[in-house]
Amino acid sequence: MYQFNYIRPTTLDDAAAQLGSADDPKLLAGGQTLIPTLKARLAMPSDLIDISALKELAFIRAEGDAITIGAGTTHADVSVSPEVLKAIPALAHLAGMIGDPAVRHRGTIGGSIANNDPAADYPGACLALDAKIHTTKRLIEADKFFTGMFETALEPDEIIKEVTFPHPEKAAYAKFRNPASRYAMVGVFVAKGPWGIRVAVTGAGQNGVYRCEEMEAALAKSWTPEAVANIKIAAKGLNSDMHGTAEYRAHLITVMAKRAVEASLT
Repeated sequence: MYQFNYIRPTTLDDAAAQLGSADDPKLLAGGQTLIPTLKARLAMPSDLIDISALKELAFIRAEGDAITIGAGTTHADVSVSPEVLKAIPALAHLAGMIGDPAVRHRGTIGGSIANNDPAADYPGACLALDAKIHTTKRLIEADKFFTGMFETALEPDEIIKEVTFPHPEKAAYAKFRNPASRYAMVGVFVAKGPWGIRVAVTGAGQNGVYRCEEMEAALAKSWTPEAVANIKIAAKGLNSDMHGTAEYRAHLITVMAKRAVEASLT
């Protein structure tokens, strides 16, 4: 690692002030991406601002027809939350499939969506469930939050506070995991609610998470596995690497979408 200043604020306001005044700071929450990056000397922050102990960021709250989750809430807590299991079981299922137990007990929902790894799971849930991301400055709709691979609409001095997920009528997530990392080679989250029908794909796109409008249109006509079973996804614009070609991922999108719709009906 390179040398940096380590700061552990006691309040979110203090963290925001430190973030705004440092030369080239990084926020540390669960550290599941940042710590390996620092160890590999791929990042050189001037200041490391540790927000992992801020209790005001770790909560799950049921609010009418929505669930609000604090940015510092771990994947493990989301996966077993009675509120999430009752209102959005697909979200609890997704959280329970992230990484391994060690990752789930350290990684946070805010860290996941702020990093916007193209193979992460939570961005798919946010996009499909029409989530609202609340920051220290504003509210950002999921459609406008994820702007590209490892890129978001967050400003340099902006911190995610919480994420609000409205209750869906139907929802499910299906993922084809990389056997080593458990990251999604392809993950598809389908959801139907007051906001309409959404199909979010993660792990496949070169620009990160995205919505599959062709599948959304098909499911609007018929919410059945058969509606998406024969949709052929183009390989153009999809990732191709040692784990799978773009053509393979294109095929997996259809397979995972079909499985997700099947799961939403059980």
